[in-house]
Amino acid sequence: MLTHIDEMGNAVMVDVTEKDTTCRTARAGGRIFMSAAALDEVTGGTVKKGDVFAAARIAGIMAAKKTPELIPLCHTLLLTSVSIDLYADRENSCVRCECTVRLSGRTGAEMEALTGVSVALLTIYDMCKAIDKTMTVSDICLLEKEGGKSGHYEREKQ
Repeated sequence: MLTHIDEMGNAVMVDVTEKDTTCRTARAGGRIFMSAAALDEVTGGTVKKGDVFAAARIAGIMAAKKTPELIPLCHTLLLTSVSIDLYADRENSCVRCECTVRLSGRTGAEMEALTGVSVALLTIYDMCKAIDKTMTVSDICLLEKEGGKSGHYEREKQ
């Protein structure tokens, strides 16, 4: 059964009125692959546009909070915590990003965590595109979620 389509085939927002309010957490991740030279500039703080990690963190947090404005039929949630963690991975010549979202509510925060990761990585792309035009944003996925009727989910390590 499709939950965002009514019996007439019209798009609708899912009614969560009767769902229990629970503590909910979602964690999403992704990567942006880049040249070793670009990664050196990012980690060395020499990117001309400024502190790449600081800008990406702020952009990711702001994006998570604006998810219902970007994703049709997404519920507006009162997020109580959004964190963006960024890690330079020299072995794979990439930056790994994780976004963790928490709230107490009637529906989960998966879309907010995925949106936060996506925009954080796109911000890195924007700040570094003059250095490396071959960058690739990849592997954006839900890593873990807790709370709600479906309980705990954790993605298997790949």
